[in-house]
Amino acid sequence: MNFKNLNISIIKCTKCPRLVKFRNKIGVNIRKQYINEKYWAKAVTGFGDIKARILLVGLAPAAHGGNRTGRVFTGDRSASFLYKCLYKAKMSNKPNSINKNDGLKLYNTYVTTALKCVPPGDKPTHKELKTCFKYFKQEIDLLKNVNIIIALGKIAFDACIKFYKEIYFLKNKDYVFGHDVKYLLPDKKILIGCYHSSSRNVNTKRIDLNKMVKLLKNAKKNIL
Repeated sequence: MNFKNLNISIIKCTKCPRLVKFRNKIGVNIRKQYINEKYWAKAVTGFGDIKARILLVGLAPAAHGGNRTGRVFTGDRSASFLYKCLYKAKMSNKPNSINKNDGLKLYNTYVTTALKCVPPGDKPTHKELKTCFKYFKQEIDLLKNVNIIIALGKIAFDACIKFYKEIYFLKNKDYVFGHDVKYLLPDKKILIGCYHSSSRNVNTKRIDLNKMVKLLKNAKKNIL
């Protein structure tokens, strides 16, 4: 298995009927500001440097972000803030993520989601998440140099913990989400919690540029 074959498998996946129906519905009920665009409306693959040591993980593609553009964390306000931070931390060549053809490159960083399709209400079922863990595991196996996983938001953090419990038989332990809270995983990777780059978190000052950039730079210092 290589990334090309894996990504083809992800894009073609129709294993979860509820998710397929929902992503297609969004692609038909287009927002006014995107009325002249054709939505991706398929599963969304990861993106970035396949030799990366840092892996950023969100829960799932955004309805009018990744599900529209076809690239994870691309084309919405959350992506705009995230890439300002990645650029400031010298982890990308541009401070924004607009579409798949914008020339964006990541440095020593790969971005993906635990679930490859947008779920209704941002809430996948246990079965849907478990089904998609197959792809998530293949990504992690192919990203042989990764030793830092940054979970973007509590829901993504919890999904990562579920994944390790499911795949690596992680022992029962309290893994409590917190910003810049670190845990050593069974495969020697370090899991770091990070507040999500959502508009709500930015507007309420739960997360800001300095706080996010500090976390990213500290993560770079922990690279083995």
